[in-house]
Amino acid sequence: MSDIHVDDFCKDAALALTVLYQAFPRPHTLFVEDLIGPDQVDEFGMHSARHAACFSALVWLAEEGWLRYGEAIRQEALDQAVLSGRCFMLLTLPQPGLGPPHSADLPASVRLEQQTHVARLRRALQERSSAAVRAALLDVMAAMQGRPSIQV
Repeated sequence: MSDIHVDDFCKDAALALTVLYQAFPRPHTLFVEDLIGPDQVDEFGMHSARHAACFSALVWLAEEGWLRYGEAIRQEALDQAVLSGRCFMLLTLPQPGLGPPHSADLPASVRLEQQTHVARLRRALQERSSAAVRAALLDVMAAMQGRPSIQV
């Protein structure tokens, strides 16, 4: 049985990384609601646990060196967020074996793009498969730490 909070973290992190990759090198405001949808605060002005978990995932990514940001906007967003140079390079460089099945039929330039970590994250998010998103993100995390891929 999968730990739902870990699957949520992987999805939130994958979405944040792909959004920032798309905006790179421009700083971008990462709103939690853009990643997980609208949230209603309670009578005390507190967000749901899901909203808080997503915001915490964004802060964790920054603390671990995946991204930088100017300041937090309450628990709503990270302002002026941008991928770290190391994360950008890791997401961009082609990795043999990361392409989708039958990618050998594609032109070389397309095949190289399809072999990047960011392309794999996008495919996993489009599939809407928690297992695929988790595997893709964990491979990115392993590569960021200089460890071998765990491709499942």
